[in-house]
Amino acid sequence: MLFFSYFKELVGKEVTVELKNDLAIRGILHSVDQYLNIKLENTRVTDQDKYPHMLSVRNCFIRGSVVRYVQLPPDGVDIDILHDATRREARGG
Repeated sequence: MLFFSYFKELVGKEVTVELKNDLAIRGILHSVDQYLNIKLENTRVTDQDKYPHMLSVRNCFIRGSVVRYVQLPPDGVDIDILHDATRREARGG
């Protein structure tokens, strides 16, 4: 639940999601659920030459199980909140 809570705070910000098949999609985070399924708007592919069929895709839903990494915006990372949340989760509550 730690990551779900954190990702909810990033709704409306631009993120890059790298999938397990090496496709990286940048877009505005519209929503995320408890399974870390992600909905992006205003998307674009970072390697357009490799994935030309993705040029017309503007909104997408990404299943959480196919996500490898999520690159967060530098201004969206609050280290103190992450440390506190990690400590709480490690204590079990």
